[in-house]
Amino acid sequence: MAVPGTGVLLNTAARRAIVIAVHLALWAASLLAAFQLRFDFHVPREHAQLIPIWLPVLLAARTATYYQCGLFRGLWRYTGARDLASIVVANTLSTGLTTVFVVYGFHGFPRSVIAIEWLTATMLVGGARFSIRLLRHRLAPPAPVAPEARRQRVLIVGAGDAGEMLLREILRSHAARWEPVGFLDDDRRKLGEHIHGVRVLGAIADLEAVAAARKIDEVLIAIPSATGAEMRAIVEHCKAVRVRFRTIPGMGDLIDGTVNVSQLRDVAIDDLLGRAPVKLDMNAISAVMRGRVVLVSGAGGSIGSELCRQVCRFGPASLLLVERTENALFNIHRELVARFPEVHLVPCIADVADARRISELLGRHRPSVVFHAAAHKHVPMMEWNPGEAVKNNVFGTKTLADLSDRFGVERFVMISTDKAVNPTSVMGVSKRVAEIYVQALSQRSRTRFVTVRFGNVLGSAGSVIPIFKEQIAAGGPVTVTHPDMRRYFMTIPEASQLVLEAGTMGNGGEIFILDMGEPVKIADLARDLITLSGFTPDVDIEVRYTGVRPGEKLFEELSVDAENADKTGHPKIFVGRFRPHPWEQVKRHLEELAKVSDGQPAEIRRRFAEAVPEYRPQHVPEPQAPAAAVEKLSA
Repeated sequence: MAVPGTGVLLNTAARRAIVIAVHLALWAASLLAAFQLRFDFHVPREHAQLIPIWLPVLLAARTATYYQCGLFRGLWRYTGARDLASIVVANTLSTGLTTVFVVYGFHGFPRSVIAIEWLTATMLVGGARFSIRLLRHRLAPPAPVAPEARRQRVLIVGAGDAGEMLLREILRSHAARWEPVGFLDDDRRKLGEHIHGVRVLGAIADLEAVAAARKIDEVLIAIPSATGAEMRAIVEHCKAVRVRFRTIPGMGDLIDGTVNVSQLRDVAIDDLLGRAPVKLDMNAISAVMRGRVVLVSGAGGSIGSELCRQVCRFGPASLLLVERTENALFNIHRELVARFPEVHLVPCIADVADARRISELLGRHRPSVVFHAAAHKHVPMMEWNPGEAVKNNVFGTKTLADLSDRFGVERFVMISTDKAVNPTSVMGVSKRVAEIYVQALSQRSRTRFVTVRFGNVLGSAGSVIPIFKEQIAAGGPVTVTHPDMRRYFMTIPEASQLVLEAGTMGNGGEIFILDMGEPVKIADLARDLITLSGFTPDVDIEVRYTGVRPGEKLFEELSVDAENADKTGHPKIFVGRFRPHPWEQVKRHLEELAKVSDGQPAEIRRRFAEAVPEYRPQHVPEPQAPAAAVEKLSA
């Protein structure tokens, strides 16, 4: 009676036996060849008598070292550079063992045979494996393709490692679909060279001419380290000749360093604004996070959820996900359970302004690190509902900070915004008041309270990119408030990683400012997104200006003149030194705000102006009629 799975085991055992037998034959052949080459194919009898003695020793040593290196388990059809390196190591070790036996056991042994045998064994074994891979590639049936489909002529931008891997994948598995025509690369030393038979035709600036002359159907961008400016230039060339263009992920997403066709995707707006990958001090972050209890407030939000993902990478003892929106908490908890099953996750439905609930959570779990990302962030909403900004942004922060001090939290990191600098909006001034309170409290607490300030993040909930995409999908118009409106942008992972890095710095009281690069015109952002969606701005999709919204500035700032922004150990993180605010004065301002939190908007703005003299409130009209309001809120 057959045992289930026996056939598979026998097949595996039989294949393993054949593999070992082939290796034994190759090693024997390499030894015989070494003797023949050493003596010009006339081996003296006294040396020929040594072969039967040396051969069993060599075969035993080789078998043992190849087994330890796992060289009997690999599939030859997938042989690569790593296998060749393992063969060299195994041959070197086994030759060394055999040499010790031969040199000490037999005087007069021709030692040059040892070196020749090592070389011939490496060539025979490596050649056999690569021959099987090449043969399989030659005999493999072409990928299925529709009879009426024409092979797409593709141009690969980037003749580096990523471009080579992409070309190899196309030639191996997608040759029936794509015809690689050439490479473009700005390294002039590569001009005219061939990679797997495909020539480097010119520089990236030649894209338009090459694409037109060679009748290119699609451009594949294989430069994972490309900056936003470089990617924008490539896209502009592609747009000029109206060819489709796609790219591979950036360095931060290519975890294993390999590139394949399945990773190709459309160029996203993040690619045009992105910069070099963030380099983190992994040891410093790990020292703060690993084995500790970490709490993230606003865990279901854009920044909060990404902070949770990043924290999980460093192996905390447990992670408290504090979020008042049930669905948002459910989604991030489900994702983290699947991605990080080894991390102890504690989902907590809670409002940071609820002192009793927060006290119970901190008292029970005793976190060492708190990341405070919970806040109301939409500028027009807070202009129309300023009391809620007071309750959540100011007193939610105060509650969490006070209780973190009481329960001995080691580090408290508050997420702030560029809108807190010279604020003109309720949202901005509420975050500035929260900054002031956290700074003042840090002077009286053993907890290290720090603030991290940055601008807009791409793709966050309710931000401009998702809204633009909705408008484009609806056929337009894409609404922008003002042609000169500019904002700083950063990707969500980039911002979250820098927040983690900044959280390891400082002794308390610092406000860390993230380098956001150059500000971007919102109108340019809208036109880029329309183009990436396959349309022509102001032809297929209209860009319409609707006027500046309540509380908005044309330009945001990340620091003020009174601040002395110093460099830190990280090139993208600066620290602002502020004039400390007297504790009693800070307490008095908060007491006055508490009295008016349910009062009239004008009174709330007046109290904010007393607490933050640089605050310049704007006239806020009442919400408009539904149709106009939807259009106004969209940019």
